[in-house]
Amino acid sequence: MPVPARDGCGTGCSREPSEGRILAVMKQSAGSRRHLPSSPFNRPAQEAPPVESFDAGDRVSHDQFGLGRVLAVEGDNDAVLIDFAGRQGRILRPYSKLTKL
Repeated sequence: MPVPARDGCGTGCSREPSEGRILAVMKQSAGSRRHLPSSPFNRPAQEAPPVESFDAGDRVSHDQFGLGRVLAVEGDNDAVLIDFAGRQGRILRPYSKLTKL
């Protein structure tokens, strides 16, 4: 009984084992890349919104904790200590979820 070839060709196959495999290095494309003015990668970076400054006594609203009043400001507006109806919280800059009322 004949034994099948190892390359998966079967009996009676005349091709070489390396034939049909991709061994050649790909050629560089002949065309150049198109400039797409509407590409999201060509847009300049958006400026960050200005950081809001708080003073002691300011009324604020937080997305998670609700309404509160600023008790103290630490450093150069690096953090604020806020009283949220009996619960105190220290919020660090940037104050993305905190708005002044």
